[in-house]
Amino acid sequence: MFATYLIGLREGLEATLVVSILVAFLVKSQRRDRLPQVWAGVGLAVALSVLFGWLIEYTSTSLLARSDDRELFEAITSVAAVVFVTWMIFWMRRAARTIAGELRGKLTEALAVGSLAVAGMAFLAVIREGLETALIFYSAAQGAAGDSGPLLALIGGIVTAVVLGVLLYASALRINLSKFFTWTGALLILVAAGILKYGVHDFQEAGVLPGLNDLAFDITSVLDPSTWYAALLAGMFNVTPAPTVLETIAWVGYAVPVLLLFLRPARRKPAPTATTTTVTERGADTGAEAEAASTPQRA
Repeated sequence: MFATYLIGLREGLEATLVVSILVAFLVKSQRRDRLPQVWAGVGLAVALSVLFGWLIEYTSTSLLARSDDRELFEAITSVAAVVFVTWMIFWMRRAARTIAGELRGKLTEALAVGSLAVAGMAFLAVIREGLETALIFYSAAQGAAGDSGPLLALIGGIVTAVVLGVLLYASALRINLSKFFTWTGALLILVAAGILKYGVHDFQEAGVLPGLNDLAFDITSVLDPSTWYAALLAGMFNVTPAPTVLETIAWVGYAVPVLLLFLRPARRKPAPTATTTTVTERGADTGAEAEAASTPQRA
């Protein structure tokens, strides 16, 4: 549940910040008449994301009758989710400084075209986050014992993200988004490592990879699976007391290098001659610009 809450919080806040940038731009530009088109695009993106998540679940539970086929499907979606998580956290780290300006530029072009273009632009800005959330949630929730807990945790994370986004927009809350995305990114890398480990296990159960019975170690006597802390580690990062050799290689081989790359200090570019813009437009450029602003710039 913590892993799916984290997914909802991280992805939800990214989507909320994108929407707040679009809304703030329209408000400041005296184009409130286009706000319904933005909300229509956002609503359509949310609806299609939910439909995509349902389709994945339906495919796994209803369309795939054979156990091997189901295991293979879950393994493939797990690998795809890891790819999306990795791309997302590194993309956000790289694009945070420019995303607000890019969104404004695209929205300006859409305003010149018409209402459908505005709705389409808002839809495209949100749908990526929604599809990622559905895929990552499905993969992260595979090892859950119950059905409703992970979903409720995901919804809770999204609701928390929306509340934070509204408070940031209204300038009622200030948080260091750079640190927020760094910490959540690092935790998501560990979650992704667990998803990859789970995917490797599914590949082994489907007969695609060997070594299902070749254990790397067995610390069941120390890490009793029935204890709360063992369940917490298994639920968050898929750390289990008796993993196979390939599972262990996959977990370590992904988590260690990706964490090192993600946490290494970013190269500093020469500061521009003009003063760097920080949080503007009623505090709504909140997100991406606030993250950029939280990193000191030196001339």
